[in-house]
Amino acid sequence: MGTGAGALTSLIGRRAETARIAGLLSGARLVMLTGVGGVGKTRLALRVASDVAGSFPDGVYVAELADLRDPGLLATSVLGALDVARPGRPGADATAALVARLGERRVLLVLDNCEHLIDACARLADTLLRSAPGLHVLATSRQSLGIAGEQVFPVEPLTVPEAGDVADAGRRVRALSGNPAVALFAERAAAVLPGFTVTESDTAAAVAELVRRLDGLPFAIELAAARVRSLTPHEILERLTDRFALLTGGSRVAADRQRTLRALIDWSHELCTERERLLWARASVFQGGFDLDGLERVCADAELPTAAVLDTLDALVARSIINCRQENGRSLYRMLETVWEYGHERLVASGSLDALRARHRDHYAELTARAGQEWFGARQVGWFTRLRRDHPNLRAALEFCLEQPGQARAGLALAVSPRHYWLTAGLLSEGRRWLSLLLAADRAHGGPDTDVRVRALVTDTYLGILQGAPDAEVRSALAACEEAARLGGHRRESAWVWHHHGILAVWREDFAGAAGLFARACAEFRVQGCPDAELECRVKFAIAHAYGGDVARAAEACGEVEDAARARGESWLHGMALLARALLARRADAPGDAIGHARAAIGLLRPFEDWWDVAMCVEVIAWSTRGAPRRAARLLGVLHLLWGSLGGRLGSAPFMSGQHLRFEAGVREALSGAVFEREFRRGARATVDEAMAYVLDDPAGAPGLTRRESQVAELIAAGLTNKEIAVRLTIAQRTAENHVERILGKLGFTSRTQLAVWTYEQRDAPAGTDGAQHRSVRSHSRR
Repeated sequence: MGTGAGALTSLIGRRAETARIAGLLSGARLVMLTGVGGVGKTRLALRVASDVAGSFPDGVYVAELADLRDPGLLATSVLGALDVARPGRPGADATAALVARLGERRVLLVLDNCEHLIDACARLADTLLRSAPGLHVLATSRQSLGIAGEQVFPVEPLTVPEAGDVADAGRRVRALSGNPAVALFAERAAAVLPGFTVTESDTAAAVAELVRRLDGLPFAIELAAARVRSLTPHEILERLTDRFALLTGGSRVAADRQRTLRALIDWSHELCTERERLLWARASVFQGGFDLDGLERVCADAELPTAAVLDTLDALVARSIINCRQENGRSLYRMLETVWEYGHERLVASGSLDALRARHRDHYAELTARAGQEWFGARQVGWFTRLRRDHPNLRAALEFCLEQPGQARAGLALAVSPRHYWLTAGLLSEGRRWLSLLLAADRAHGGPDTDVRVRALVTDTYLGILQGAPDAEVRSALAACEEAARLGGHRRESAWVWHHHGILAVWREDFAGAAGLFARACAEFRVQGCPDAELECRVKFAIAHAYGGDVARAAEACGEVEDAARARGESWLHGMALLARALLARRADAPGDAIGHARAAIGLLRPFEDWWDVAMCVEVIAWSTRGAPRRAARLLGVLHLLWGSLGGRLGSAPFMSGQHLRFEAGVREALSGAVFEREFRRGARATVDEAMAYVLDDPAGAPGLTRRESQVAELIAAGLTNKEIAVRLTIAQRTAENHVERILGKLGFTSRTQLAVWTYEQRDAPAGTDGAQHRSVRSHSRR
């Protein structure tokens, strides 16, 4: 193999990529590896070249172009990589010599680091491929060559642990250590600090969060790992706020641009045009991501006209500075955190940060105002999805309003439109935090209680009610809201106060009083021309009567809400009406209907991530689950998961708490303590997707075992060790250990003994039933 083929360190976590690239080379004559600097394109290309060398009998040659500056010397430099004497003159003679040398030979040519010579590389590759039919080219660059026949393979950063895995590091140390990004850090750290491992949960959690913050970028991970000589992973993580000062000290024999993280990104910056650099910096005002509309509205001005934004953005995507993905028919853009931070430094240095942040805030204020106006209708789910996707940008806009004097009221307007965003997004704690901070800042600024301030007061109080705030605190807040609304003549907010009193009446199980308050608010909203608020009070009226009042009036109100929701194409209130139907079926002792209505309600509510109302639906499903105490125990665990996610003091809806406690006591009586705790834990520790799949009885999404995991479970039950399982299944012992770790996590177990008992119980179960549940029901009936 030709120049530069040797790699002194191992390639971690790229097995699938090497196989795919090798497959592409078997069918395409030009394969281009693209990606941001530091993602590992060169090392991946060298590995692939080594793997496929047998397919190229006339040789594999590597031309390293990073240090070449003169495009006119490109062909001459490639000749040198092929060990051919250079001609006396550069240019055409060198190209001709290359063509003559390659001829009919079957050769793989690796062109490494083409980005700064992209036009010259494109011309040379095109000429050689047309003239030498046996030639294949594997190239690396931060952008593609853009010629006919090119097969582009974007190289992504290494996979990093999910946020939930980091938070649960205590139970998932072994699984975390098998993550490619964590494994790379561990190997490189052990090279500078012999004996370093990530077997301790605290260390594993710090390393996992560190590689997440570094976006899985191999070069950055390696630089961070080198710091283990003098810092712990926790200390490295703490200092990551200035990553460009921290991540230095690459190999002394590497090119200058490969010795520090800043130099690596500087190289990309130097290759950009002035407009590209300007948009890179300005785009860093966004948090989490952005779309083209936002980019044009926030970043365009006389220096960067709106008409030029798209082409400039396209160039940055081509250079791997900005990443693009398609979602629901729209293009969305984001930068890796390292690239974002570099751009943000440039934006700060330009002195235009505050002006860009103000334009950014204005854009999202307009966006949320439109969402509030169009919330009640067919675009409801679409608007929610968009706002949820843009939540990091909403946070950034709210932070600007808090930091800038006199902007708190603008922040309040942003925080309460649409009114139910914090509830439907399951962000009660965060919503209260923003509202309380903005209200305090606005109060300090002085001025009368405007409509937006009263609206914020009323919204903040409602979120507190839903979180289970102490009764005295709630009553005091409601009294203040009522007084402010009355003095300012804010009749809509007065109606919302009546609605909130109605919620409290339901929680006191005063269903008749609650229905009267909801009816009063409903009438006022009708007068004020607020059909969405009117319908919401009507559905709450239905729920109050469905749970403990007049069944006929509840059914009538449900029908009215359902008809109006269908006519508008509305989803959220339609889901609430189905919840009321489920409660009615429960009262009528029709468990099948109750479960059906509740599941249908979840289908409408889940896109909003409205876990408060979803949890009430799960309560109804759990109570209607008869003769299956193990399933009921797991549903109780799911309820614990859902209520806990809301960040309040509640373990169930207050008006449901008595029934909840009685139901739980019955389930505990039907099961042994160990079985109940195990099933409860399985529900409580599930992901939301797994929990919802179980609630909706969707086996394809349930937290079950794969075929291989079932084999491993059977072998554990037979008493085999991990080493013996590896031999039996012809897999690596590490793979067997990973299987065991995943199985224990999925089933909520902490020991192999528990897993063995569970496996035996499954064998005894009749088809289609849960074995341990079946045995527990039989033993309970004998008692």
